[in-house]
Amino acid sequence: MRHLVLVGYALLLMAAAATHAADTSPLPAANYTVSRSWPLGGSGGWDTLALEASGARLFISRGDRVDIIETVSGKPVGNIAHTLGVHGIAFAPALTRGFTSNGRSDSVSVFELDTLRVLEEVPVSGKKPDAILYEPRRNLLITANSESANLSVFDAGTMQIVATIALAGPPEFMAADPAGMVYVNIEADQGKLAVIDTKSLAVKATWPLQGCSNPTGLALDAVHHRLFSVCANQVMAVTDSLSGKQVARVVIGRGPDDAVFDSDLALVFSSNGLDGTLTVIHEETPDEYRVAATVTTQVSARTMVLDPATHKIFLAAANLGATPPPTEDTPHPRPSIVPDSFAILVAQPK
Repeated sequence: MRHLVLVGYALLLMAAAATHAADTSPLPAANYTVSRSWPLGGSGGWDTLALEASGARLFISRGDRVDIIETVSGKPVGNIAHTLGVHGIAFAPALTRGFTSNGRSDSVSVFELDTLRVLEEVPVSGKKPDAILYEPRRNLLITANSESANLSVFDAGTMQIVATIALAGPPEFMAADPAGMVYVNIEADQGKLAVIDTKSLAVKATWPLQGCSNPTGLALDAVHHRLFSVCANQVMAVTDSLSGKQVARVVIGRGPDDAVFDSDLALVFSSNGLDGTLTVIHEETPDEYRVAATVTTQVSARTMVLDPATHKIFLAAANLGATPPPTEDTPHPRPSIVPDSFAILVAQPK
């Protein structure tokens, strides 16, 4: 018995040593700060951000155009014009092509990644395309059409529509796993997650997101099969992407609109526009999550993108003015934007 106790004690010491070794890893800690702000100004609002594969250029949707800046300096290096109501931006590096979803013209613009020249504008098979996703396994481009509650699926090489997939409600952000499954947040008072099989081009399942109202941002831990949906009621819902089972819920800030996952650091981020905060959540295990930090950003900083190579997070923000009165067409108006106050914030580990 004494021998067994000594062996057990030795194992505990080994585990403690391993934990200590992990704690002294050269990877950055979860303590983030906004290190710089690049004032870009210009008119109009904004929506999503997209970082090309090299990490060199950041693409920013600005209502009727896409602005592009260098990620080292924040210097503007170009734009893509005539993208009416642009929401999402996606890249197909193997095709040297990029794509934008244009909500006001119900179309997708196709552009060259090197020259930024627009090659064509193609209609979608729905209304108000919002999020857009390139799925490399089967070379598909998918738009999430919010007003018609469906997905338009294109062959990314020919830009021919190969399917229109009806959903249980308005789609929001999407994520794809290496096996060719695409996951879609469904915006509703009781949120849902739709699972799309890109082989059959059909809905494989629709899972309830318990305790999650109006989910928007969606991120994926592909290794551990975990989906992270940020919800309007200050919750991040964690779902097993194989079974649809909810494994955790984590409290986040107000007004979340985007989520990203840093696989190297096992960190999930939620950008919260109403609070002006960034919630940093550590994945302790695939079923256990802890808020590691709440970082002050700027009120309105609701969308972001992660550079996995540097662990930097880029967020879009502007100073807000008065909120116009509601109308029949716009029952929930957003605050006005102070002219020329638009900027890109850079958050990084201390």
